Amino acid sequence: MSIARFASWVHKWLALLVGVQILFWVASGLFFTLYPIEQIRSENLIHKVSPRALDIAAIGSLETMRDASGRPPIKLAIEQRDMGQVIVAEFADGPPALFDAASMKALSPVDAQTATRIARGHVTVKSAPTSVTRIEAETPEYRGALPAWRLQFREGGLAVYVAVNTGAVTARRSDLWRLYDTLWALHIMDWRDHENFNHPLIIITAALTLISTIAGIVLLPFRIRFRRRAERGA
Repeated sequence: MSIARFASWVHKWLALLVGVQILFWVASGLFFTLYPIEQIRSENLIHKVSPRALDIAAIGSLETMRDASGRPPIKLAIEQRDMGQVIVAEFADGPPALFDAASMKALSPVDAQTATRIARGHVTVKSAPTSVTRIEAETPEYRGALPAWRLQFREGGLAVYVAVNTGAVTARRSDLWRLYDTLWALHIMDWRDHENFNHPLIIITAALTLISTIAGIVLLPFRIRFRRRAERGA
């Protein structure tokens, strides 16, 4: 078998084998270039707030801060939020907790009403959420801190997630993000977790695509030579 015939055979059958995935790569890659990642993450909808300095003098006695089992925290983070100055405390065992920085009163677990107020203050969406759901397990859409409140808005299919234990906004998911995530899963060929792009299937497919491309390049001079001969014969 000549080099040209062998290259043609390799190029044709490998192209048939990986052609659909190549189409997914090109189409999803084009989509990724059309939308900035900030828009995918709905960062353009975050309500802009002016930085506020911490009032250290207003912080209460940290000695009184304990978890449900009476154990002191191992890590503290002081933050300024819409609800005022708060402290996020982490403990050696058990979930983190949210405290009012002045009174040291526990503010968590955050209830649905508080989560709604936090979510509406986080984004520029004016309407109230159409549903508020407590999430206890990871989903294809959300793999953040659990448990969490999922607040669904009508505009753009936007969903805002608020952690029950810390009151922090942990994710924003829109219809655009969901489309992006679906195309990303097709792009990296991880249709279950949408995260792993080092698995054997994509490595094998990429290698076959490379071989098919090389075979096509090898064929190129033979095709050009054949066409020139045909033109001369005509």
